Amino acid sequence: MIRKAVLEDLHSIEDTYNEHFQYEQEHTAFTVFKKGVYPTKEGAEQAIDNGALYVYEEQGRIAGSIIMDAVQPIEYAAMPWRGNFSAEEILVIHLLLVRPSMSGRGIASLLLQFAAELAQKNHRKALRLDTGAQNIPAVSLYEKDGFEIIARAPKKVGDVIAHANHLYLEKIL
Repeated sequence: MIRKAVLEDLHSIEDTYNEHFQYEQEHTAFTVFKKGVYPTKEGAEQAIDNGALYVYEEQGRIAGSIIMDAVQPIEYAAMPWRGNFSAEEILVIHLLLVRPSMSGRGIASLLLQFAAELAQKNHRKALRLDTGAQNIPAVSLYEKDGFEIIARAPKKVGDVIAHANHLYLEKIL
């Protein structure tokens, strides 16, 4: 079940982030995320306060989350987006994360489908997001879901982690 996150979910969301950090420490790191820097419990709390964080819950356990709103990061202004849409016509996915112990079940695809449905319901014409070029699992997922790579350029992930090889993707709805 996908639902809007509430403050009572913060501990579980943070646990999901921590499981991700632990997994990347023990296995291949596909993201440039850093524990205590991004993503954080404080960032999740702010997203909840802004009504931008949704969770995928399975049998009472949060298995994944997605943060999305209409706020485009500063780097987006320089991208050659396919769609020439106003800010009100865009929904930006800022963070999509699935608990590693629950990956491979299609949860990320369900969260992307939910984002597209929410965008269309709110008269948005495109979804935009960004990810590191080295994050092959995410890039593959996004392309499979219909996102197109628009550009490759530097970005500050979470507005704090500098990353030179970043991809910007768009899905016209």
